[in-house]
Amino acid sequence: MPVRPRPSFALAAAVATAAALGATALATTTASAAEVPLSGYELTWGIKQSYRTYVSTYAQGSFTAADGASQAANNGAFTFTAGTGTYDTTSHAVHLTFKGTITAKSTLHGFVREMSDFQYDSAAGTLTADLVADGGTKQQDVTLATVAAPTSQDLTNLATTLTAAAGTFLGSETYANAAGDPLSAAKPVSTTSPTPSTPATPTPSTPASTTPSPTSTKTATPSTTPSDTASPSDTASEPAATKGDIADGTLAWGVKESFRSYVVGSVANGRITTSDGAAQATGNGVFTFTGATGSYDTHADTLSAAFEGAVNFKGHEDNGTYGLDLTFTDLKATLDGGVGKLTADVTSLGEKSEDVVLADLKAGSTDLTAKNDVITLDDVTTTLTAAGAKAFGGFYQTGAALDPLDLSVALTADATLPSDGSSSSSGTGSSAGNSGTTGSTSGGVAGSTTGGDVTGSLASTGSGIPAAALGTAAAVTVAAGAGVVFAMRRRRTETAEA
Repeated sequence: MPVRPRPSFALAAAVATAAALGATALATTTASAAEVPLSGYELTWGIKQSYRTYVSTYAQGSFTAADGASQAANNGAFTFTAGTGTYDTTSHAVHLTFKGTITAKSTLHGFVREMSDFQYDSAAGTLTADLVADGGTKQQDVTLATVAAPTSQDLTNLATTLTAAAGTFLGSETYANAAGDPLSAAKPVSTTSPTPSTPATPTPSTPASTTPSPTSTKTATPSTTPSDTASPSDTASEPAATKGDIADGTLAWGVKESFRSYVVGSVANGRITTSDGAAQATGNGVFTFTGATGSYDTHADTLSAAFEGAVNFKGHEDNGTYGLDLTFTDLKATLDGGVGKLTADVTSLGEKSEDVVLADLKAGSTDLTAKNDVITLDDVTTTLTAAGAKAFGGFYQTGAALDPLDLSVALTADATLPSDGSSSSSGTGSSAGNSGTTGSTSGGVAGSTTGGDVTGSLASTGSGIPAAALGTAAAVTVAAGAGVVFAMRRRRTETAEA
């Protein structure tokens, strides 16, 4: 059976929000969003392997690729280049048109089949082309195949089903409703990547071994002699004061692993940059923020800590303009009895919103305890708030799980923070890693070759394609965090036609 056209794809390219997270500003940003231009994409599709074999053997024919198309070695799949089109920020649909002509010619049977002007439409879930049979009249925009919706954030290896029109054109009704070759549509990534810079500050994470024991609580009696008021000698055995100012500390948090992968993937073709005391672990890992200040009270089990550092997500570049330019700074974690909030200043496309509550926090214990003058919390659950959902354009729903966070705060100036880099709550490696940029500097925003742990490839080019590229609007809520939609710049009306 043919694959039925699916609803529009949520091109995991940056679209709508975080520019201003207030309700009014959000509505203004969304309303002003329009079509976003796309360019530089490639389409890889082999029609059907058995058809290529038939032409080259039984029909004693061959294929000719021209006008920007090419064919992989050993009678492989075809690649069409210079893909241009648009992403609709309202319907989340992508439409791409590719250059290239493929001609199948048979010496034995004398047929000639020419295909050109391939177009992929995600809203309809179709692949169309202009067709000419045996030198006859050109048939324009004929649907050759329906295209399956991706089940992840990837637009490669999508299943296709040939149509009845394709069967007629190819010369055999048996091709109608038969499975075609898989289709890939993506923007090739650069093979160059920057040399990671050396972290300006240490990027310690919280080792499991330093997690305070539940028995080391604030209820220990410092004196053996009953007294209404304790003298200095009575409290000499206390490991630290029960409340006061935080001297230093670190916060390790990856925001959301699927989002990091998307940013450096083959659609956003972006990069992630840390600065001002923040650093990112190698392998597109979690971020570490440093220089904690704030206060604590172990009797009341309260903590309020602010951290230095900034992380910027940038991508979807078009002629020097970025559709995605999102920065988190001034992260603050507050806890009271094991629950609390994570806030940050959010800047999107130059518009800043301060103290946005991104996530609800829940620690594994309601008690705050200190060991060696350090309070350490591992694997604190972070759950997206309504304001956070707006920051992610509504494609991460309120209540969605973000990456867990680890934090360590020093209660005295001479306390030693954990520094063995054991934290890896996102499953992407140690948080003690490089600062600087993830992603290629080629063209300013080419995709990283280290963008996450899922990769794919275009069959005919060998180009590495990060798998977290794009997904359907439905897949966003089904497939592990799928695509994130961010505020995009409105397409300039004065943009010249290609």
